[in-house]
Amino acid sequence: MNRNTLIVGLILLIFFVISFLTNILGPIIPDLVDSFQLSIGLAGFLPFAFFVAYAVSVPAGLLVEKHREKRVLLGAFFLAFLGALLVALLPRFSVALVSLFSIGVGMAILQVVINPLLRVAGGEAHFAFNSVLAQLFSGAASFISPFLYSYFVLNLHTTNTSLPIALLNRLVPVHLEWVSLYWVFALTTLLMIVVVALINFPTVELKDDEKIEVGTTLTELVNNKTVLLFFAGIFAYVGTEQGIANWISTFLQLYHGIDPATTGAQVVAAFWGLMTVGCVLGLVLLKLADSRYVLILFTLGAIIALLAGLFGTKDVALYAFPATGFFASVMWSIIFSLALNSIPRHHGTFSGILCTGIVGGALVPLIIGGLAELVGLRWAMLVLLLTLSYIFSIGLWAKPLITNATLKLKKERVNEREREQAA
Repeated sequence: MNRNTLIVGLILLIFFVISFLTNILGPIIPDLVDSFQLSIGLAGFLPFAFFVAYAVSVPAGLLVEKHREKRVLLGAFFLAFLGALLVALLPRFSVALVSLFSIGVGMAILQVVINPLLRVAGGEAHFAFNSVLAQLFSGAASFISPFLYSYFVLNLHTTNTSLPIALLNRLVPVHLEWVSLYWVFALTTLLMIVVVALINFPTVELKDDEKIEVGTTLTELVNNKTVLLFFAGIFAYVGTEQGIANWISTFLQLYHGIDPATTGAQVVAAFWGLMTVGCVLGLVLLKLADSRYVLILFTLGAIIALLAGLFGTKDVALYAFPATGFFASVMWSIIFSLALNSIPRHHGTFSGILCTGIVGGALVPLIIGGLAELVGLRWAMLVLLLTLSYIFSIGLWAKPLITNATLKLKKERVNEREREQAA
């Protein structure tokens, strides 16, 4: 199949935009708490409003099959544009909840569209490489966005007279500098609407195994114990990721007096940056060892790093929390691949069910926020030990039909073929 470099580039840009909009909540939650005079419990509803939108993953897959990729992409970006513009114009807590839900629905729909499109546009032989490249783009966006937040907070309504700052000074109220990010998001999504509208898209023919089916197929999978166990795995992973990322800055502010607009944002950026580095190392390790062993090892590392961050000194916390991002880096890909390799068919519908598990990013931070009202944020974040323990257990009970290809396994297969040929 011919590769469409333009479409591949567009998809990588979309991955960048998704992460750019998604992972900024962690750094700005302390500002939102101050601006809206929120308790920690109410603050937990902010990530909830965003990630609960991922419940539309299965319906979004059906929408793509009916209306095709370009229309659905345009619709998704339009929803995100409306959400970003809404909170930029009316920065209130109730409006922010509606806005974040709208952006979340848009991002969920984008996730459903772009993976099959990447396979077709980039060619099946290059899909694995392009998928890793997409994750690197996602990591770069998550790393950059906290620094952009810090830049705006430190330069808006000051003596800085640069053109972007001067424009934003007219739009952003004093003491609500975080609103500037949503003006940037609105502009970004508007530009993406224009770009997508101008590009011709290839026809994406889904393989039978990539199609989302309802009715008998969906019922069969929902009643399958293995499917439910891996759904819980994705739920636990995204809950862990967002439970850490969304509360790091607030934790450091409460327990160590760290400014969330500067050092706090840098720590969150380091969390996402080390997650990107971990992805690269994880690729190497998966060529050397069974993915289940890699998952067990990295989960243990995440548990140790989390406990060090929660109960260590200020200096320890500044390094330990980003380290949890490094250890979490391989979890999504390993859990997802183990899941798909554990059932023989209906992978498209199963993928939709797994993506719905992203709602874990809504519920776990909300639970942490609620518990923090009762026992304090430090003890509330120990909920993450439950999600990490479940992820650890996957490495023990998973029995995939196909194990990941390692160099040792490849060598054994070559030797086996040579013996068969010699016989």
